Amino acid sequence: MKIGLRTTKTAIAAGLSMYLAQSIGLLYAPAAGIIAILSVGNTKKTSLFTGIGRLISLAIATALAFVSFHLLGYSPLGFVLFLFLFIPIAVYFGLTDGIVVNSVLVTHYLMEGSFALPLIGNAFLLMSIGIGFALLFNLYMPNGEEKLQKAQQSVEQTFKSLLKEMASSFNTIETAGLPNLCETLFDEIKKGLYQAKIHQENQWTSATGYYEAYFAMRQTQARLLMDMTEIMQHIHVEEAYTKAFQSVLYYTSETFHENNDGQLILAKIDALYEDYRQKPLPQTRNEFENRALLFRFLQTFKSFIEVKADFSEQIKPPGNHGIPS
Repeated sequence: MKIGLRTTKTAIAAGLSMYLAQSIGLLYAPAAGIIAILSVGNTKKTSLFTGIGRLISLAIATALAFVSFHLLGYSPLGFVLFLFLFIPIAVYFGLTDGIVVNSVLVTHYLMEGSFALPLIGNAFLLMSIGIGFALLFNLYMPNGEEKLQKAQQSVEQTFKSLLKEMASSFNTIETAGLPNLCETLFDEIKKGLYQAKIHQENQWTSATGYYEAYFAMRQTQARLLMDMTEIMQHIHVEEAYTKAFQSVLYYTSETFHENNDGQLILAKIDALYEDYRQKPLPQTRNEFENRALLFRFLQTFKSFIEVKADFSEQIKPPGNHGIPS
């Protein structure tokens, strides 16, 4: 059985919270440990914003409980009224993370039959100690950049494989492997986007959002590549066209990289356009339809490269990451 980092941090934060609460003589000290358990999030920012939200919702819960218990007494009926008031208000203000834990803290008022200032202070201290230790232990997060770079390499390798497969099967009926490769590509990009979001939320300052933008760009490219594979299945043209298109696809697969701005590939596509225009006009309906599909494929391919070219122009990698050796 493997004990993860988050489990370790949660357990220690809970134990220290309970110990501190007991040491300073707080009532219901174990509640501080429970609050710590609920407050250790996946990212630094998640823990911070959750903690702030719970403190705000505790203030709201205390005010509503005061009204409810004075109207219907310190009884289950008073607690029911409190919940009828607190839950909708918490949902409306986006404070749902605080519903359960603050409902538990409100039961302390119920059991003590009092809203004396020391008791209210006790509740806020329990909350602050639990949140504080959770934030303290969440200050350490593994550097996710190396993991993201591996995800990038994996995505780029799948793109290369897909482009090579497209080149080898262009103008043939052997395209059965393309949909599976596309599915693999989308799965890898989805995982990369999730990792990039986690990495972004673990940065207090200087968060550029580069990795999120990178995987979003690759996702757009993957959709265009999917369109290209669908068009390919219906293209049947003379060999003179096939060789030229295969050449550009192979070149793209060989040079596909985070640092490639796509300008050379765009130049090759423009040359294909020019060659396309100089070819004799189609003589039959079948030739016309195939040439139209070929033109659509070329347009989509150009859009595929332009997405990366625009990204390279607008967004730069953080630090020295991505600079070719």
